[in-house]
Amino acid sequence: MRKRLRLGIMGGTFDPIHYGHLVTADEALVQFNLDRVLFMPTGEPARKTHRQVTSAEHRYLMTVIATASHPDFAVSRLEVDRPGVTYTVDTMLELRSIHGPDAELFFITGADAVLDILTWKDSHRLADVCTLIAATRPGHDLAEFSRHAAEAGLAVEVMEVPALAISSTDIRERMASRRPVRYLLPEAVATYAEKNALYRGGL
Repeated sequence: MRKRLRLGIMGGTFDPIHYGHLVTADEALVQFNLDRVLFMPTGEPARKTHRQVTSAEHRYLMTVIATASHPDFAVSRLEVDRPGVTYTVDTMLELRSIHGPDAELFFITGADAVLDILTWKDSHRLADVCTLIAATRPGHDLAEFSRHAAEAGLAVEVMEVPALAISSTDIRERMASRRPVRYLLPEAVATYAEKNALYRGGL
């Protein structure tokens, strides 16, 4: 009998991708016995209207650079190539269609998005297609979130990841003000961002 695929989907803006994202994906891979983790850079994110987001193509390429050396990481262009605003539920339904009803899908989201899940478009439909892995910093209180998620019928697993203290916002601020970012993100990603002047002019 063929083994059922256990696929993790690491969604995010990745502006830029950093070690917090990579450690989170690697932890999920092991903790949940996943076959691989598919990084899914957002195209036109629905929840980032308060600031200018780096072009999807740059964010996609930085994610490819950051994950290239890991044999169980892959990067998808699904949301990058989809026109219009990106919604997680649409992506998960499409992945369900691609991989079939037997695949087990796990959507991995970071601490900055965890408490917003219940306000996402058609969030109740996520329960039909995937399990949510809520990656959070140690000590971050998710009791209220877990209660609301259970009431909404969402399957949620909580995973603590110390490296989530690293922030894309802080990295953008540091690069804009020429402060060091070494050890916060892969050196090749920092070099790509610098060569393309992605954060030099501000946030």
